[in-house]
Amino acid sequence: MTKVPPEVRPLVLSAPTGAGKTTIARALVEGEEDFVFSVSATTRFPRKGEAHGVDYWFLSEEEFLKMVDDGEFAEWAKVHGDLYGTPKENLTRARQDRRQVVLDIDVQGAMQIREAVPEALLLFILPPSVELFFLRLTGRGTEKEETLRRRLNTALQELEVAEAFDFLVINGDLDEAVREVRTLARGGEAPPEGTSGTLDDVRLLLAGIESLLRREKLLQGH
Repeated sequence: MTKVPPEVRPLVLSAPTGAGKTTIARALVEGEEDFVFSVSATTRFPRKGEAHGVDYWFLSEEEFLKMVDDGEFAEWAKVHGDLYGTPKENLTRARQDRRQVVLDIDVQGAMQIREAVPEALLLFILPPSVELFFLRLTGRGTEKEETLRRRLNTALQELEVAEAFDFLVINGDLDEAVREVRTLARGGEAPPEGTSGTLDDVRLLLAGIESLLRREKLLQGH
């Protein structure tokens, strides 16, 4: 990895939906002045309590695609039918302010950032168990069976890419996960004892989600 001062190196957090990456990103930014949150643009409708320019830049599809055509995104992708993207301005402003920008983005976007900004630090957030991951998804109370099946299958695809990230972090206890992410972001290296997440954890989650899909009869074609 290119040696770049931590304070100007983008920090990318990716994870399956429900693993808690957004919560970690917000806690990190709210607790430290040298971190700044990258507000993504999206074409999806705001959820209850979300504010334009704070949680996301909520754009029409026409507005979003114009930004794509104008080359204004560092990365963008279509996720669950909606468009999401990181404005290049977010990275430029953070670098100018000597602050570490925190990107809360999906796996597709993370891989684009890896190509566009090689020095970026990519962290993949893992749930502590399949059971808790499933509870987090269903606990929202808004997931229909079709949506839940899609999210679980998407999680399988995302976990397959986890080994391409620099480090894996298990979000079992929020405070501990935030401390671990902060340490990795500032140092760029794992502590002597390693990180909380390993590829073995990824394999267990993959097997567990596949089993869950079969057990719940949600796996298409089965």
